[in-house]
Amino acid sequence: METERNLGVQPIAAILEELQLRPNDLVAASTEQLTHKMVTRAAKGRRLSEKVKGKVKRALEAATAQTFSNDQLFNY
Repeated sequence: METERNLGVQPIAAILEELQLRPNDLVAASTEQLTHKMVTRAAKGRRLSEKVKGKVKRALEAATAQTFSNDQLFNY
């Protein structure tokens, strides 16, 4: 049984749009190896590993100086 990898647009997409942030902004704010592809996949709803979700979350927090929970960003 194959698990579904595409989970639909995630809440992080709305947050990025609301804050007028682009994937490049998160990549620039990240101190880890974060790619544009990781951020794009996160917003589009591609299933990510916990490690990658953490990188995206920390980059968003660095870019916005706000704190987010995984539940606020991802619905899986």
